[in-house]
Amino acid sequence: MEDSSKDLSVLTDLKKEGVLASQPPPNSNGTTQRTPKELVARAIAPIKPEFLRPPPPSRTTQNDAASDANANAKQPQANLVKEKKSKRQIKRERRQEQKSASNLCPEIAKTGDVNACSYKDKCRFSHDIEAFLAQKPADLEGDCPFIKADAPCPYGLACRFVGTHKDGASAATSNLLKKCSEVNGLSKDVQKLLWKNKMRFTKADGVLKSLGLMGPNWKKKQLVDKEEDEVGLSGSHAADELECKKVADDSMDCSECPSKLSAAVNAEDACATDEFRPSKKAKCVADEKCSDEVEGDATVLEKDSEKDFAEMTDDVVAEPDRSLKIHPREKMLIDFREKLYLAPLTTVGNLPFRRVCKTLGADVTCGEMAMCTNLLQGQASEWALLRRHSSEDLFGVQICGAYPDTIARTVELIEKECTVDFIDINMGCPIDIVVDKGAGSSLLTRPARMKGIIQAASSTADRPITVKVRTGYFEGKNRIDSLIADIGSWGATAVTIHGRSRQQRYSKLADWDYVYQCARKAPSALQVLGNGDVFSYLDWNKHISDCLELSSCMIARGALIKPWLFTEIKEQRHWDISSQERLNIFKDYVRFGLEHWGSDKKGVETTRHFLLEWLSYTCRYIPVGLLDVIPQRLNWRPPSYYGRDDLETLMASDSAADWIQISEMLLGKVPDGFTFAPKHKSNAYDRAENG
Repeated sequence: MEDSSKDLSVLTDLKKEGVLASQPPPNSNGTTQRTPKELVARAIAPIKPEFLRPPPPSRTTQNDAASDANANAKQPQANLVKEKKSKRQIKRERRQEQKSASNLCPEIAKTGDVNACSYKDKCRFSHDIEAFLAQKPADLEGDCPFIKADAPCPYGLACRFVGTHKDGASAATSNLLKKCSEVNGLSKDVQKLLWKNKMRFTKADGVLKSLGLMGPNWKKKQLVDKEEDEVGLSGSHAADELECKKVADDSMDCSECPSKLSAAVNAEDACATDEFRPSKKAKCVADEKCSDEVEGDATVLEKDSEKDFAEMTDDVVAEPDRSLKIHPREKMLIDFREKLYLAPLTTVGNLPFRRVCKTLGADVTCGEMAMCTNLLQGQASEWALLRRHSSEDLFGVQICGAYPDTIARTVELIEKECTVDFIDINMGCPIDIVVDKGAGSSLLTRPARMKGIIQAASSTADRPITVKVRTGYFEGKNRIDSLIADIGSWGATAVTIHGRSRQQRYSKLADWDYVYQCARKAPSALQVLGNGDVFSYLDWNKHISDCLELSSCMIARGALIKPWLFTEIKEQRHWDISSQERLNIFKDYVRFGLEHWGSDKKGVETTRHFLLEWLSYTCRYIPVGLLDVIPQRLNWRPPSYYGRDDLETLMASDSAADWIQISEMLLGKVPDGFTFAPKHKSNAYDRAENG
């Protein structure tokens, strides 16, 4: 948010303090000279010799010494028992903190009037304007991000740019403008229903019953699925035949074979509990009337849901032959061919980052991975991952779950409450906490569960369902090629294949030959996208030309390190971007972040946190003009080097202290005692724990 002159003055001060060295001394790297070819063979970036510098002191020794010192300091306190606070005490402390002068009531902050709050003395926040202004940090330089909207900032006195505010418009207008630019929020009424577990998922439950994934046959089907998974893990590709045979013999799940659906199944469904509703229309109507009379305190939303359920029962259960079921090809389809697809990225792939990528040429964007159980519980932090900006013209959300019922209900809920173009199901996440719950890449070992999830989601959704997978769970035991045809028949319209196994995580290079093999085996109706190590327009061109069956490539870490990769692909060039141009991209991100998270103290620090997370990736970028061999590869380890100016040198640092200095150029000084450790160890290349 500051001018270029301000940025240069900050760098000059850093230079005087000895933080930066202005010019690279000749032949000062102190290492044995190797040819660029030898360096590339060792996965070391071949930087021109005149830009190399001696490596900084090893931080490993310093960190070990610091950890030992901390351990010795904490040892005398080891015998002390930490007092566990009760929930009541924690709640009381939270309320006291809210009552402190640093937390001014939002209504009073907007208007500047102490009488504006309708809660008066019962308000949870402070009403002391003078005390708030006395402790408030100094305003940041630059303009308020909301000033261009020709409306007052919705944060009023709490804004860190309050000196640039204009008068004459109401705060409600500013809030309306913000709501118009972002959609997919969770209403309070729906959130309360989710909290109380009173939300009715009529369509999803009907689909689950018709697929045999709910009701009296569910336990029997689980046994069949377990046997099928064991067959799949042993290498057999006859899983579907085994399931259909067992289903036919036991008369359990005839929905897998629609032509053999019998009236006996409908009779069993009619004997189900009231929660699942009987299949006869007249009986359903009678039950609803009785339910309305007995439950007189039911909310209007619940009654409407029950009426919708009666209509849905007619559509789902009263059609024994399912001949009117919508075929996946009749749904709204999305053509991913040669579109630049920004992958869903945890933590860093937030709405401001996606806006930056849209300005740089991305065609398709997708929200961060959201856990289905958290969405169904109405967690506001999880629903924030589904937010969509108006600039995202082709947008999807990614969900992750372990069971067909949670996936189906989440899909129905998202379609009701959100505006999305497609829904992606994550079946490749390698994170332990996700895999241990049976979700993510754990599903690659359970093809029957995969089948149930995809069928339930595609039958529930009116929008396209896509799937993201890895090559397999264990390294050297790829299995997606044996499932690719089934994934299309189960109802998915597109599948993205990350060319690594779960065990590999992000180590070694992606296996694109296997991705091509899967794309050639896929049915024509299923679009296949590749993912892994796309870091230049040459990589993009190679993958698209080597396999004509490949629809497109998903770009993930390459966009984190250099988001202008989308521009390079569209313009078919290597962009030797300057440090000032990179800083301008960071300024856009900060502006977008303040609009999204807020321009008050909390919003500024939230923006700073996610900016630092992003800087932990961007430091891996090596400018084109410094390389002996172009383009840069994603697995290259950069040696210590000088940039062409002080700002470029600062941006190349892998030190969190230098990232904080960049954030201070954009968001002012950090609070006292501020520390930062990146959530993702992006600068850890191919470590043993990744395998």
